[in-house]
Amino acid sequence: MTTPHVGIVGAGTMGNGIAQAFAVAGFPVTMTDIADAPLQRGLKTVDASLERLVKKDKMSAADKSAALGRIRTATSLEPLHAADLVIEAATENLDLKLEIFGRIDQVAKGDAILATNTSSISITRLAAATKRPERVIGMHFFNPVPVMALVELIRGLQTSDATYASAEALTKRIGKTPVKVKNSPGFVVNRMLCPMINEAIFALGEGLATAAEIDEAMKLGCNHPIGPLALCDLIGLDVELAVMQVLFEGFKDPKYRPAPLLVEMVEAGYLGRKTGRGFHAYG
Repeated sequence: MTTPHVGIVGAGTMGNGIAQAFAVAGFPVTMTDIADAPLQRGLKTVDASLERLVKKDKMSAADKSAALGRIRTATSLEPLHAADLVIEAATENLDLKLEIFGRIDQVAKGDAILATNTSSISITRLAAATKRPERVIGMHFFNPVPVMALVELIRGLQTSDATYASAEALTKRIGKTPVKVKNSPGFVVNRMLCPMINEAIFALGEGLATAAEIDEAMKLGCNHPIGPLALCDLIGLDVELAVMQVLFEGFKDPKYRPAPLLVEMVEAGYLGRKTGRGFHAYG
């Protein structure tokens, strides 16, 4: 594959960020979603992200136009038949991902690699939903994708050496740093990060300090660039809850029990930046 065609399922925060990363690196991209509205929002996000680079003189207007021109959109999965690599970036829900992988497997050409951007779900289980489990791998990008350098590459039990090598090479070609990770609930980063955020929510729920004070304490005391509650707002409280549930169910260890306040806020629809309200308020 000289310049592989990349298909992306999902035009949300992660999907459009992954699309941007590949398009800027010169790859043709097909981004799909269930309707045109999320696709247009995704393209608008990419356009705004690239425009910021142009204004900072980190990209020319011509390069921005070329990158946008490499991204095509579709409201069905059929166009993904042309893709050499398909990355699923849908909501962190096992049943949904299993359904998507079954459908992608039917559409994608036989030698295509199927990857998932899941932040916690078993790659082995997703691979088993396809007829090509040896060509399934986890490619866990981090938000915001255009900025964050890390991609966790997670091998399922069935993932072949050739599939891993291809995913590793493509990750490097888009300027990211791959880190090999074993298949386990939460993998490496989220297994450590999400419980920390969850503990911050416990502290808030117990009234130890305000959200602003907790975030300020972690920034000043641990040199974190962003506080855990503000980070949770950026990630999405629903995503944090989904990961904690996977960890709790996967390890059966009470230390991974989701904080009651987190559950209640998700039930209220306070999901963070994307809804304008989480642990902090957003205009």
